[in-house]
Amino acid sequence: MFSSHRERNQEATVYVGNIDDNVTEAVIWELMVQAGPVVDVHLPKDRVTMTHQGFGFCEFATEDDAEYATKILNMVKLYGKPLRVNKASADKRHMEVGATIFIGNLDPEVDEKILFDAFSAFGVIVQAPKINRDADSGSSKGFAFIGYDTFEASDAAIAAMNNQFLMNRPMNVSYAMKKDGKGERHGSEAERKLAEARKKIMGNGSSGGSMGAGMAAWGMQPPPSQPWGGQQQQYYGGGGAPGW
Repeated sequence: MFSSHRERNQEATVYVGNIDDNVTEAVIWELMVQAGPVVDVHLPKDRVTMTHQGFGFCEFATEDDAEYATKILNMVKLYGKPLRVNKASADKRHMEVGATIFIGNLDPEVDEKILFDAFSAFGVIVQAPKINRDADSGSSKGFAFIGYDTFEASDAAIAAMNNQFLMNRPMNVSYAMKKDGKGERHGSEAERKLAEARKKIMGNGSSGGSMGAGMAAWGMQPPPSQPWGGQQQQYYGGGGAPGW
């Protein structure tokens, strides 16, 4: 029921953060299904303790269901802790500019959360850290990708983090190869000019304003207001939900 390694539909996936230690994938599934049909729930686990790390992902059947979940389930409390529920894509269709970096020579113990914590200081992350893993064992293949909303952020990350040690290995950080297979890397002058032109056309709205100010937790959107005045928060708070 819960798959760790299948390719997710990012546009129909929400990030779920601030998860209490007592919460299981089954509990997240039961909560999220109130917003719409759930395809998959995954809570990354520590390789030693096998306990989840306080965050996870829930994939819905449609993008609309995922959007609805962010509106009705963000800040709902489970075991007294308010969940953070935001779109995993961070509206990346409007924010991705090609500022995607490759991170190689990763220590086997490095996971997505460690990468996010290490690289989020340089700017807004619109492509969440994705470590390539073995489909059978789930073990890291030693490299990952992260995307920023500006080339200023990706340039800073490369300059600061290339050859820096994370855990017990020095990382190789550079611009990622483009997916078209022509052997070109992101970060080209053409991409930068296109990003600047797009920014002017959109009036700086894609990475500024309220979105840029509210992405502290996972490079995502700020919490929406709760139309039901917090009643559902109380229902799921503490021991309010039977059996949880």
